[in-house]
Formats: sequence, structure tokens, C-alpha cells
Amino acid sequence: MIDLITTIEGEKDLSKYSLSIHRRIVQYKTAYYSFYLPVACALLMAGEKLDDHIDVKNIIIDMRIYFQVQDDYLDCFGDPAFIGKIGTDIEDFKCSWLVVKALELCNDEQKHLLYDNYGKEDKAYVAEVKELYKELNLEGVFAEYESSSYQKLNKAIEGHPSKSVQQVLKSFLGKIYKRQK
Repeated sequence: MIDLITTIEGEKDLSKYSLSIHRRIVQYKTAYYSFYLPVACALLMAGEKLDDHIDVKNIIIDMRIYFQVQDDYLDCFGDPAFIGKIGTDIEDFKCSWLVVKALELCNDEQKHLLYDNYGKEDKAYVAEVKELYKELNLEGVFAEYESSSYQKLNKAIEGHPSKSVQQVLKSFLGKIYKRQK
């Protein structure tokens, strides 16, 4: 539901998209149930108090945001034969990390191109957006994001006092770092 707030039916307005909106969508749409709640349940079953593990919650939410950014990247740049789906974020006018970064990086002419082509199903419009993403070097921007996210997450994990919690979090991170599908 939260992602629908930015995409009212029939109204396509890229000016509503930002990194903070993207983060909020990911955090409240999927981060809690898909990543945090299973860990919270395990902590509770182990007799832990969740209030003693706010740092774990924050690490897991950041991990889920990183996972979603990867998903947004793969939606555009991944090989459909390998990832098992054809990405449609551009056609569907999704508030993806790529479009948000493009809006941050593009000049007025490029922004106009993005506004004219994003959210349209015709392959020619999609190709224009993908070409702009390449022109803006979003593949390189993503690689930098991935590296810095991994370093930041590792540092946060290593700062946790419990070695067993560190081990679980590092296991999660290892499963998603540089994933290709």
C-alpha cells in the first residue's frame, strides 16, 4: 500500500520520488516481515528481549534496503534468462533506486527525457530510459553503493557484542552480497 502513495492511478509524477521515499517504501513494505521478524522471533525464542537488540533491527533493515537496491538493479540490468523474470520497473513506474539515482544525477535535458519516457510500456521508451541509465553510469554507481553498503553492514555487525548474533547476521549478509538473482 505504501508504494501506491507515490503512484496514484493515472498520475505519474517523478518529482515525488526520492531516496528517503524509496527507503520508506522498502522499510515499511517488506523489511519487517521478510527480514526482521524471523530474526526477532528467533531472539524471542532464545529468551532475548528485543529492546536489547535495536542495533540488530537497524542492521537487518539496512540489509533489506541493500537487498531491494540489488533487486532494482537486477530488474534493469540482470539477464532475464538467469534471474528468471523480465524486469518491468520502468514500465510500471516503480519508485526504484535506479530512477531515484537518475533523478539525482541527471541534468535538465536528461530529466526531461526521463519524465517523457519513464512509466510507458512501449519498448522504445524503455530503451531510452535504459540508455540514460547507462549514460549516467548507474552500473558504476550501483557497484560503489554495493561496496560501501557491504563495508558499513560488516562494521555494524562486528560492533555487536554477541558473537553468535554476529555469526547469524554475517551469514545473512553473505547470502545476499553480490547476488545475481
